[in-house]
Amino acid sequence: MRIVFPIFDGLTALDAVGPYEVLRMLPDADVVFAAAVPGPVTDGAGMLSLTATEAFADVTAADVLVVPGGPGARANVRNEALLDWIRRIDATTRWTTSVCTGSLLLGAAGLLEGLRATTHWSATGLLESYGATYTEQRVVEQGRIITAAGVSSGIDMALQLVELIEGPIAAQAFQLAIEYDPQPPFDAGSYAKAPQAAKDYLASR
Repeated sequence: MRIVFPIFDGLTALDAVGPYEVLRMLPDADVVFAAAVPGPVTDGAGMLSLTATEAFADVTAADVLVVPGGPGARANVRNEALLDWIRRIDATTRWTTSVCTGSLLLGAAGLLEGLRATTHWSATGLLESYGATYTEQRVVEQGRIITAAGVSSGIDMALQLVELIEGPIAAQAFQLAIEYDPQPPFDAGSYAKAPQAAKDYLASR
């Protein structure tokens, strides 16, 4: 089970690390972090690095592709080398997935045309410019393509994917292993529910 995460400067680390913590527990999981060149890539905050062990050029197939988002995803929507690589890997996968604005890269690669999909609430218009229909669902499954909404929803997506691959007992076991039992202190985790003051605070930063 080869699980490939393309990573790039400016990614949101949790978009990759959240699903990684779940998917690495699959039987025979072979997890690969790939980048344009092997080595460290820096997250969108400029404070955290993840290490790519392989170059895109050396990764030619995957069972599962997980495309993270972040400022770097938006910056790469015209990166034809990356988009072409995503298309080529998608042609080999059982499942092609994205987290947050990683869906913009799937869209820019032409993989979401005519499909329902989700993304971070701040990128809905751009997602639809690629021919997708935005939905507010946290995880959207369209055949073998699965998109997840912003950042933390990557964990939900990974658990849903485990259920599809290995069954509900495995998914529940993995959820227990990471003690994923969300009990947020505020009910502000989606744009529809967040108070206006919180939206204004983000807009002012």
